[in-house]
Formats: sequence, structure tokens, C-alpha cells
Amino acid sequence: MTGAPEPGRAGIVDAHHHLWVRARHPQPWIDPVTMAAIDADFEPADLAPPARAAGVTATVVVQSIASDTETVDLLGLAAEDTLVRGVVGWVDLTADDVAERLGRLQAGRGGDRLVGIRHLVQSESDPAYLDRPDVRRGIAAVGAAGLVFDLLVRQHQLPMAARLTRDLPEVSFALDHLGKPALGRPEMAEWSRDLRSLAASPNTTAKLSGLVTEVPLPDWTAADLRPAVEDALDAFGPGRLMFGSDWPVCLLASSYQRWVDTLAELLEGQDTADQASVWGETARRVYGLAAS
Repeated sequence: MTGAPEPGRAGIVDAHHHLWVRARHPQPWIDPVTMAAIDADFEPADLAPPARAAGVTATVVVQSIASDTETVDLLGLAAEDTLVRGVVGWVDLTADDVAERLGRLQAGRGGDRLVGIRHLVQSESDPAYLDRPDVRRGIAAVGAAGLVFDLLVRQHQLPMAARLTRDLPEVSFALDHLGKPALGRPEMAEWSRDLRSLAASPNTTAKLSGLVTEVPLPDWTAADLRPAVEDALDAFGPGRLMFGSDWPVCLLASSYQRWVDTLAELLEGQDTADQASVWGETARRVYGLAAS
């Protein structure tokens, strides 16, 4: 590990990455021309070398497509892998039997590794998707099952997400990729305002992940990401923030190690305890991960 601070004896937790084998779970969102760096299969054996080299001792794998079978397969991988400690899967939130579906996942192979559920809200055309009673009923069932609901939203969807977190205080929410801030663009002021509104809900945490692919510059530096990270630290505090690599998607703009080193640079002003929260303690608490 070249730049990350020592986060404590338990090691770093990568709270957000993906795995896929396209023959079994096609990834239609990958453009083979513009996204050639990730137009490939990514399995645990591919993750382990860069993650362990960066000091990571536990990870949370996150769904990438709306598929029950993908979730079952990810749980199976987690059951066998010593690095992957948690799975954020997918269920149809609008199904009448959401609670039963979650129960079957938890009772199946690797079910003890199911720590959360995510839906690709960023791709929903309905501007009020998270306001819908059927969707909220499903998210409430996620919370009742003791699971976190990961919020994958774009910047303009942050107000809708804030309403959801206020109205469902019994559910634990984790914001992926800081809501995809408009780095280097005028809309950053709106993002900052809306992020703070979301952070006002104490049942919400956020991931310092997915930022390198939001920078509209191929030669980005830590300075380009600093406004988003500093706003997140101010809004949530280190105790409600967690590191995520967003590997392999991050490979479109950064190596695994470069993102770890960049975040370490951006956290240099925080004391040791606060850095430890971001690098692992928050993720362990929020997702209920065993010590690593």
C-alpha cells in the first residue's frame, strides 16, 4: 500500500465493488467501444490482488443488473470467498411478496452475507419513482429484514431520495457515489445543497466511491475531487462515510490503487479515528460485517 493511512488493525473495508461473468449475467450497459476497459469478466480472483495490495481485508459486492439470479450467485461467491464479506443484492421492490423473497435469499446458500438491497433508480424514467407507495412498501420490507437500502441516484434525484429517508426513518440507507456530483460544473451548488438535505436524515450514510468516473477530465487530480469529498465530510461527518472502490467501473478512469491513494490524500486533514471510520469502521457498523 503506497498512500493509504493505516486504518486500524481490522484493515480497510471496500464497501462498494462489482463482480460479473457475462455469459451467465450479461451487462448490457457496458459499451464495448467507450467502456473497453471493463468489457470483460471480473471474478473474485481478479479483485483480490489489487484489493489486498491496497490493504483491503473485507469487501461488499454490489449488484449490477436487476436480477434475482445474480444475487443468488453473488451470495454463493461470498459464501466461498475470504475477502467478500457482504452482498448488496436485488429484489423486485414492487412484488407483493418482497418479504418472502428476502427471506428465501437469507435462508439460502450464503444468505448470512446478504447485507443490503439496491435498485437502479438512476435508470428509472419515473421522476417520482421513490415516492411510489408500492416501491416504498418494498423498501420498508428491506428495512424490516434488517438490511440496508443502497440509494443509486443521480444528482437530480437527491431531493426524492431525501424525502424517502425522512419518511422511512426505520430503514438504514447508504448513498452510492455521493449521488454522482456534477464535478467541475455549475450544478455542483445544487448538489451540495441537496446532499446536505439528505444528510439531515440520521438513518443515512454515504459512500466515497464512483467519483473518478464523474470527473469530465481524463487527466484528473485529487484537487478535482476535493470539493465533493469536503462537502461530504462536512455534511455527513466521517462517522457516516465509507470508502468504496467501485471496481471494476473505476478502471474507466483510475486504477484501484490510484483511487485509494487519492482518497488518502483527501483525508489527510482528518484525525486518525475519523480516517478509521471512513476506511472501515462505518462499513462494518452499517452493514453488520464481521471483523476482518
